[in-house]
Amino acid sequence: MKDIRGKLIELLGSGYCTPQISGLARVLKEPTSTIHYNIKQLEKETIKKYRAVFNYEMTEQGFCTYVMIHLMPDEYVDPAKIANELAEYPQIECIDLVTGNWDLILRVRTKDIKEYYQFVKNVLGKKKLSRIQSVPSMKQIKDEFVKIKP
Repeated sequence: MKDIRGKLIELLGSGYCTPQISGLARVLKEPTSTIHYNIKQLEKETIKKYRAVFNYEMTEQGFCTYVMIHLMPDEYVDPAKIANELAEYPQIECIDLVTGNWDLILRVRTKDIKEYYQFVKNVLGKKKLSRIQSVPSMKQIKDEFVKIKP
């Protein structure tokens, strides 16, 4: 049997997941047509995307680091512009604009610390940033509203 797990992880992580309407209908004791209609309404109004939640220790993205960024004063005029540029990199899982001592907080996933170092050097090192601070995650307990099994 051909091993395509890597390709599946990539696709499932990027949004190739759909709800199981028959299973939802069984649990909610509603007709599948009602479930389907309501899901379509939620997709228009509320649901951004479906994606799988992984145990990242078992994938090639097991090293998670939170990166706090303080922008240069001339870049602070439009922090969302920098955030949108950074959002194009697949290693960056999420970006938040924040207040206080930092302007942006990133969650970065890489294979290991060597790959993270290359990311900092090749991506963050080429941006106009005043300073950054990396905080590696020692162990994730909950991700995407799902408690991770030990």
